[in-house]
Amino acid sequence: MTTLPDDPWIVTPQKIPFETPLALQNGQVLPRFDLMVETYGTLNEQKSNAVLICHALSGHHHVAGRHHPDDKHPGWWDSMVGPGKPIDTERFFVVGLNNLGGCHGSTGPLSINPESGEEYGADFPVITVKDWIKSQALLADYFGIRRWAAVVGGSLGGMQALQWAIDFPERVKNALVIASSTRLSAQNIAFNDVARQAIITDPDFHDGHYRRHNTVPRRGLRIARMMGHITYLAEQGLGRKFGRNMHSDGYQYGYGVEFEVESYLRYQGDKFAERFDANTYLRMTKALDYFAPAADFGNDLTAALKTVQAKFFVASFSTDWRFAPARSRALVKHLVKAGKDVQYIEVESAHGHDAFLMTDEPYIRAVRAYMNNIAEECAHD
Repeated sequence: MTTLPDDPWIVTPQKIPFETPLALQNGQVLPRFDLMVETYGTLNEQKSNAVLICHALSGHHHVAGRHHPDDKHPGWWDSMVGPGKPIDTERFFVVGLNNLGGCHGSTGPLSINPESGEEYGADFPVITVKDWIKSQALLADYFGIRRWAAVVGGSLGGMQALQWAIDFPERVKNALVIASSTRLSAQNIAFNDVARQAIITDPDFHDGHYRRHNTVPRRGLRIARMMGHITYLAEQGLGRKFGRNMHSDGYQYGYGVEFEVESYLRYQGDKFAERFDANTYLRMTKALDYFAPAADFGNDLTAALKTVQAKFFVASFSTDWRFAPARSRALVKHLVKAGKDVQYIEVESAHGHDAFLMTDEPYIRAVRAYMNNIAEECAHD
């Protein structure tokens, strides 16, 4: 982390190169790759206070702080990570990264394929959660971190925390799995496919090589994000915020923006289409679909968890219908059956799936208490 004397929360990303081939789950091999990261806090002498933050579908390495004094947009989890916050950077060394296949600096579809000298585009491989964990293990090695004090994530990030605990049991002391699931439901897979179809059928998609045609499938990406955004929100929260409030005076009897909620969704879609790569969106949703942490154990999750050494913190939110509390309770049930240490909280919230990014007091208090215990343990390591 780079700090300025007058602002300790000016942070600078760093791109870390890995000049080693990475074998992927689909049989392909990346000859080399980069990971874009940000770090916060100080790694202690024992290197026992490191926390990895895993991002969700559209997340990235910029977890907390700001990139310059006039930056209006702090990191996506600035409410959770920072000095004196639940994941306290005065006590922990926190690492955030942009996953492989991302579009914020790590090797992905926008990167140059060293074998062709051109952008990967549609030729970039489909990546899985297990592939991410392998690359993140190499990142831990880069920092000299033998064991994470905690791996933390919400949604797709929570899936990574779970996969870490299974794939590298000796390297994870605590796993915080928030608003997540042990696998996608058929409904979730269906939502993802509709989103992908919106992108793939956009006339500007060009089989994924749209940048060679100096265009991007904005319409498809916009629609995909609008639909996805609806699923991240709770009906009661959306209704409370917008209701049936009109954006214009009376009905227009057309298909423009008439309701405030329409204006909101179109704004979100337009903003997302300008900052996110469509090929990355396709691959991130496929990583969600393919997530199956018990696949190597005959689809027996209890068996998959038997060798886990980490303690678990699991959190869900009452109005999250994308990853409903029943999904988290199922994980807790398997952890208990496997004889593992687990704490669970189900939070009353009006924010739907996005609640893991919000500041509902019981949620923040529970994470703070759990992380305080970890910090105390680190102090005595």
